[in-house]
Amino acid sequence: MVRRALMGSYQAGRKLAIATIGASVVALGVAMLVLPGPAIIVIPLGLAVLAVEFAWARRWLERLRDGSRRVLGRSRDHAP
Repeated sequence: MVRRALMGSYQAGRKLAIATIGASVVALGVAMLVLPGPAIIVIPLGLAVLAVEFAWARRWLERLRDGSRRVLGRSRDHAP
């Protein structure tokens, strides 16, 4: 009984820590859209941290990957 409570507490703490760190990194990346910094790198990094625990973040990260692959594919097709 105690073991189950401790495990649930650990999982909740882990989820909270990942959410806090990931949201902070994403927020920093969003701020970098108007401030100097590599927002294009930081935002996906924050989503990757969130994707460890949250399915919605995995979906967003996958959409971001697919979109960037399409853009890179188009730019390679138009390269001289």
